[in-house]
Order: sequence, then C-alpha cells, then structure tokens
Amino acid sequence: MSVGLIVLAAVSALVLFGVAQRVLDRMQLTDRAALIIAAAIFFGGLIPDIRIGRVAVNLGGAVVPLGVCVWLLVKTDTRKEVVRALAGSVITGIAVYALGRLLPAEPEKFVIDPHYLYGISGGIVAYLLGRSRRAAFICGVLGVILADTATALINWSNGVNSTLVLGGAGAMDTIVISGILAVLLAELVGEVRERMSRVEAPEEREDVHTPFRRGGRQN
Repeated sequence: MSVGLIVLAAVSALVLFGVAQRVLDRMQLTDRAALIIAAAIFFGGLIPDIRIGRVAVNLGGAVVPLGVCVWLLVKTDTRKEVVRALAGSVITGIAVYALGRLLPAEPEKFVIDPHYLYGISGGIVAYLLGRSRRAAFICGVLGVILADTATALINWSNGVNSTLVLGGAGAMDTIVISGILAVLLAELVGEVRERMSRVEAPEEREDVHTPFRRGGRQN
C-alpha cells in the first residue's frame, strides 16, 4: 500500500474517532462527507486511468480531489479567500515544478520517493500561502495538478512525446500528501496561535462591589 493510501486510511480513522471534527467543521464538511470523499479517492485510485489523447486522468487521484476544491471554493465566505486560494495554487504549482527541475534526474539518487518529496514540499508551501484550512487544501491539490500540467506542456513544446498523468500512479500520493499536510499544518499552527493568544491575553477581573468601606460602614 502506498503512502498516500496509508494517509487516507489514517485520516478516515481520525474522522471515525471524532478527532478531526474541528478541522471538518472549519472546512464545512460533515464526518459522513469526509468518509465518502476518502473512500472515493481510495477506490477511485484503483480504477484504471481515463485516457483522452495524451492525457491520462485518474478518478480518485485527480477528479475527486479537484471536485472537492471546486466545492470548497463555492463555499468560501469571502472573495479575498478565493483569490488567495487560486493565487496560492499557482505559486504552489511553480514551487513544485521548480523543485522537479532542481532535483537529480536519476531516481536512485533520491533518499525518498520524489513523489513524496513533491507532496511534502507542496503541502508546506500551500499552508504558507493558503493559511486557512480550506485555502491550504485547495493550494495543495491544485498546485500539484498545475505543476504536472506545466511539465507536460513544456515537454510537448520541446517535442517530447509524453503523457500528462493527472492523479495516476505516484501522482495520487503527491496530491493526497500535499493537500492533507497543508490542512494539518494550518490546524496545528492555528491551534498553537489560539492557545498562545489565550495565555497572553490579560485576565478579566470582575469588580467586587461591597457595602463596606475601609474603616467603617457605608450609610
């Protein structure tokens, strides 16, 4: 089982035990919806890619996550967050693409699978740009899809006969890791900030009214 599927299984367990309730509430998702999405990604990833010319699309690795991003954009409260999410997705995509250009071309030189490295890097950048849980997830997922698309377009322009794989094989691991890591970072950092603000905030003291004054009774 790949790391992406293991992450999905772990997230599903957290949802079942109620640990992820707060995150789901802020993303406007119910437990049932989250489990359905996780199952759709899991089982959809086992279905063969849908090929359209030189493009291969995986149902679980691309279509379902992309559909979730569209739904989150529709449910976003402010236009500012929508712009931040879309702009952050483009920048995340550029960062992931640039990382792919900088790393060695030989797979044996990697300490870890490059797909995992892309996912981790994409998740970190997505959190920094998205900040909110919803925007971070959108940046993480769309950023990876945009990076894969840019790679294929550049290869085609250079005469390389390659296939654009969206969400298939290791690409699904990258998308899952990037999106979920971005949300986890947003939740963890947000929780730490909230706790720090509560500690630093001055305690409100209630004024105690008494009918007595020092040294005598009040008439």
